[in-house]
Amino acid sequence: MQIKKLPNSQIEIDISVPAKDLETYLDHAAEEISKDIKADGFRPGKAPRKIVEQKVGTEKVLAHAAEKAVKKTYADFVVKEKIETIGEPKITITKIAPGNDLEYKAVVSVMPEITLGNHRKEIKKIKKEEDKEITAEQVEGELKNLAGNRAKLITVNRPIKKGDRAEIDFEVKIGGKTIEGGTSKNHPLTVGEDYFIPGFEDNLIGMKEGDEKEFKLDFPKDYHKKDLAGKEADFKVKVNLVQEKEVPEINDEFAKSLGNFENLEKLKASVKEGMESEQKKKNKEEWRTKAIEEIVDNSQIEVPEILIKGELEKMTAEFEQNIAQMGLNFDSYLEQIKKTKKELLDNWRETAEKRVKAALALREIAKAEQIEIDSKEIEEEMNKVLAYYKSFPEMEKSVDMAKLYDYTKGMLTNEKVFQLLESIK
Repeated sequence: MQIKKLPNSQIEIDISVPAKDLETYLDHAAEEISKDIKADGFRPGKAPRKIVEQKVGTEKVLAHAAEKAVKKTYADFVVKEKIETIGEPKITITKIAPGNDLEYKAVVSVMPEITLGNHRKEIKKIKKEEDKEITAEQVEGELKNLAGNRAKLITVNRPIKKGDRAEIDFEVKIGGKTIEGGTSKNHPLTVGEDYFIPGFEDNLIGMKEGDEKEFKLDFPKDYHKKDLAGKEADFKVKVNLVQEKEVPEINDEFAKSLGNFENLEKLKASVKEGMESEQKKKNKEEWRTKAIEEIVDNSQIEVPEILIKGELEKMTAEFEQNIAQMGLNFDSYLEQIKKTKKELLDNWRETAEKRVKAALALREIAKAEQIEIDSKEIEEEMNKVLAYYKSFPEMEKSVDMAKLYDYTKGMLTNEKVFQLLESIK
């Protein structure tokens, strides 16, 4: 058995299975094949090898034996040599003949060799952002947002003003033709949020229920749909409903309505505490991002293509899940943005490579610092996830325990690595 290093974090393994060892695989192969054939005088699976070879041909038995031998000897070699492979190997049989040694090559991606910089020294360059005190004005702003989210909608018979909610019918034409997605009935919007192109919502101000209006506007030159960018369009609008928002007064009663708060002061204290916690979390995440970027920039990391592809698949799955929550599917989204899946993945490739490098660097630091996670700690964290899944029977059934174990171990290891980096003075 010989190992040869190839570019892009791949290796080629030359393996030879002696003819005498291959005999055992030939016997097993014949036994399996005999289960599917009829041989006079023998029960299924009990026909001797010679009889099986006469029935199906020596080549078929040899090919089946070779397949079994390759799987076993390759797996044994990888475990024995402690080779960290990624994905399935590409097998090429170079010699196969009755009575001869079986020889084959296995080309497989492996975890890349990483040369870390001095991560303990580099981490000191990253300045920790100080947690600034949350001001009374910031708390008041958050309270206004809370009150706004709990506003009641009251239908009114008056002209629209900024801040009102309206339901409208609209049609958009360019050159006398209605554009794709250019019509809607009873479309809801809050006037002033600038959801539509500049100038559209300004034209609604002053209109009331039942009013109709036609006007012209230019699509922005940097509009995301290139076929509309910079073009003049004709708009036709009808107002079907006007509602004003009745925002609750921010007082003790408002505080009590939000939960277990005795008065407004208790609510303010809780809001401030939440904002401070959020700020600390944000500062920590920003520091960690900068820290790992600094470490990666000062390390030599060759990223195997298979890991980039895997990360892109994970990013795609995450994205599909996010847009599904918005009521869209992936194909419809691609149609809207006028991109193919390949174009989208090409745009994500740089990000995917950065994410892989960060993961590899964290893994290497864990090895260098001898950071290990106790199996009991992993199991405790897994049990939290499994307890959550119990509320979703379909998800619980599809849980891959091996993958969950590896994911949990990796997550806990990364957290301990960051805790160590944060402790370096």
